[in-house]
Amino acid sequence: MQEQIEVMKKASMLEIANAKDLKQLQDIKVQYLGKKGKLTTVLRGMGGLSAEERPIVGKLVNEVRDRLEEEFTKKEKQLEKEELQKRLETENIDVTEPSKKTKLGSIHPITQVIQEVEAIFLGMGYQIADGPEVEKTFYNFDQLNAPADHPSRDLQDTFYITEDIILRSQTSPVQARVMETQKPPIKIICPGTVYRSDAVDATHSPVFHQIEGLVVDKNIAMTDLKGTLEMFAKKCLGENTKIRFRPHHFPFTEPSAEADVSCFVCGGKGCRVCKGEGWIELLGCGMVHPNVLRNCGIDPEVYSGFAFGFGVERIAMAKFGIEDMRLLYENDVRFLKQF
Repeated sequence: MQEQIEVMKKASMLEIANAKDLKQLQDIKVQYLGKKGKLTTVLRGMGGLSAEERPIVGKLVNEVRDRLEEEFTKKEKQLEKEELQKRLETENIDVTEPSKKTKLGSIHPITQVIQEVEAIFLGMGYQIADGPEVEKTFYNFDQLNAPADHPSRDLQDTFYITEDIILRSQTSPVQARVMETQKPPIKIICPGTVYRSDAVDATHSPVFHQIEGLVVDKNIAMTDLKGTLEMFAKKCLGENTKIRFRPHHFPFTEPSAEADVSCFVCGGKGCRVCKGEGWIELLGCGMVHPNVLRNCGIDPEVYSGFAFGFGVERIAMAKFGIEDMRLLYENDVRFLKQF
């Protein structure tokens, strides 16, 4: 058996030396050292040897196995090196050849406006609050002083899921939720998606984006509201922007106003963007109605506050001179790459 092992050793060494690639080398390794390999078969047959022969043959088999393992490793490294060299010679890369152009996207104009507005109000000490888009009518209407017979609750105006669950028509419910759980002082903005049953045209969409703001503290007055909105308008639309209030009615504020800004294109002289008026309607605002404070557990005799809200699309259209809101949703690359 010792002679048989020596013959096996010489044959295997020769085959290893002549192996042309890694696959052939692996096949040789399995042939000799695998579970059913020749050397393994010898080990299994040692039970038929005499007690004197067994340790001698066992020692020899182990020596041969160690030697073959060593040779397989050396040959494997050699073949890997040769294969790499062959690939380097055949797979040449021309580093001077121009690369394929990578088309990079950009931030959508609506997202740009939201991020810019958030940065402005964060700089003024506001916090960003968020809430559910699928909302209870209690928070969307009742807590905001809009009774059951209010026109905004009409089936033609609001998307109802059930009698008490809707897609929120404004981000004001976030304000109500914050006032319920947080004691004054409160200073937040609430950006988000809102839903209204509007027909799609150049200035309306059933799905759009809104940012509302709320401040509640002691001794808050209308002058604080106007100063805040003037600061916002100057930061967002330009330092020369002016703001004016027009009386209006909202159920959740009293007094209420519509806020216009001077046209940032013509400076108030009148142009195509402002339709010759010199002013652009921007947002609705007012002092928080005492009923709203009371509904949310805040004493209106101690605290007062102001609130405002505007459509993000309206800011984007004014800021970028866009005349048709639908362009913001069509995802036409030719349009979006301008921003």
